[in-house]
Amino acid sequence: MIKFHLAEDTIDTEDIARLIQWLQTNPRLTKGKVTVDFQDKWSQWIGRSYSVNCNSGSSANLLMYYALLLSGKLKNKKVIVPSVGWVTSIAPAIQFGFEPVMCEADSDTFGLDLDHLESLVKEHKPSTVLMVQVLGVPHKMDAMLELKNKYGFFLLEDACAAIGASYKGKKVGSFGDMASFSFYFGHQMSTIEGGMVSTDDATFKNLLLMIRSHGWSKDLDERDHQSLIEQHHIDDFHTPFVFYEPGFNLRSTDLNAFIGIGQLEKLDWMTFRRQENHSYYMQQLGDIFSVQRCESECQVASISFGLLAEDEAQRKRIVAALVQNGIETRIFSAGNLGLHPFWANRYGTTRFPMADRIHQCGLFLPNNPSLNEDSLAFISQTVLKAL
Repeated sequence: MIKFHLAEDTIDTEDIARLIQWLQTNPRLTKGKVTVDFQDKWSQWIGRSYSVNCNSGSSANLLMYYALLLSGKLKNKKVIVPSVGWVTSIAPAIQFGFEPVMCEADSDTFGLDLDHLESLVKEHKPSTVLMVQVLGVPHKMDAMLELKNKYGFFLLEDACAAIGASYKGKKVGSFGDMASFSFYFGHQMSTIEGGMVSTDDATFKNLLLMIRSHGWSKDLDERDHQSLIEQHHIDDFHTPFVFYEPGFNLRSTDLNAFIGIGQLEKLDWMTFRRQENHSYYMQQLGDIFSVQRCESECQVASISFGLLAEDEAQRKRIVAALVQNGIETRIFSAGNLGLHPFWANRYGTTRFPMADRIHQCGLFLPNNPSLNEDSLAFISQTVLKAL
């Protein structure tokens, strides 16, 4: 029986009671004013001009890639993608006909290795770089932005599993031209399922709003909506149902947005608890294992604590001990995505020293706000005894 889960639901009994009370008022449940309110509150919290709520973090990544593609701003379709992340950090690039080039992982944060990234940018001259803020440990953003400014690429920032983390006082997800977030169960906050894209670019915002909802303009500001009507000489009777782009239906609902607003109210506390837990693990295990490390003045908000065993045999011993003691664990994210069939079947198996080490030796330990110091001590000691 599992005693310590990797993830616990951040939607608690108070959230459920609040939701029931709201439902009894017979509100609109599909996307409406509450979704708009959630988007505005999220933009204020993250520190960005615009946000677009959607049905998952994976959809948020899909929307980012597609909005960039439709913007007409790309000089080519080459994109640098991470070896360590999640399949839907890369899948939209394949689906939309981009030319993805995979980058090695950084030995500190496990994000993009910036030396390798610069060499790839020099060689391939991509229009776009997709980075992941891996597991809520902020990447080296000063150096990343220097490369962006030097080479002029668009930066897509996948912060799906990094909500609440910050780099030198600025929240993760406020650095890229667009940034994605996930509100899936077990992440820093949850709306059951849900995602968000945030940006400071009005062109991207309008494209995101349209392609999220079929390609129509009904969600745009009135001035932008009217501008499209006039530009395309649309008859008044047709205006609500004209499709300007070949879009999707990736909308979330007001029900999910209502939950999200409640989650935002306690997100700072939940982030603080994850930071405390992460710091405890670092004190107990950080000098013994290879673990993610970020620059000073950064705030970590990890959804799990990741560590690298010495080798595969040691990982097996640690995993066996964790399972025996009711502690849930798993591989580190998806390991090296360059070893997965979706990539290898198209571009060949792609190996890197650091990404392969994460793939072969990485594992997760639980980190969620429900854990207390006694629980963290038991988990840490279980790992150490396995050595």
